Amino acid sequence: MGGAFGKCYDPSGSQFGIPTYPWRYAPKGLATRRQLRARGLRPGGQQIAAQVLRPRYRRGPLTAYLYRVDRAKPVRPMTPARWAALAKANLARRTCPTCRTDAGYVIPTSLGMCVPCAYPDDEQRAA
Repeated sequence: MGGAFGKCYDPSGSQFGIPTYPWRYAPKGLATRRQLRARGLRPGGQQIAAQVLRPRYRRGPLTAYLYRVDRAKPVRPMTPARWAALAKANLARRTCPTCRTDAGYVIPTSLGMCVPCAYPDDEQRAA
């Protein structure tokens, strides 16, 4: 194997410490966290089984950790308390700290306040 493929192929784990495969060449039975979540599963405390590397030009490779699907556990269901905590957190992200109103959208972190508070002169020009 040559090129980038050969640098990322280490099924024995001798070079990286864990089995390593090139991007899109992971064996069946292994999945990333996102792939597990799409199936309604979670890693469930298991150790990383392998990794997938995607080489990039002039930068370090992208790494995705793989977990065994047969050891994965089902995702925990949302309880009413968790739904309430999530709603409260989202409300805090939508509340402007300057005018204390619900903006109806998540306040941009670059502004730190709602758009009318950040640009009060633009409101007068538009009217």
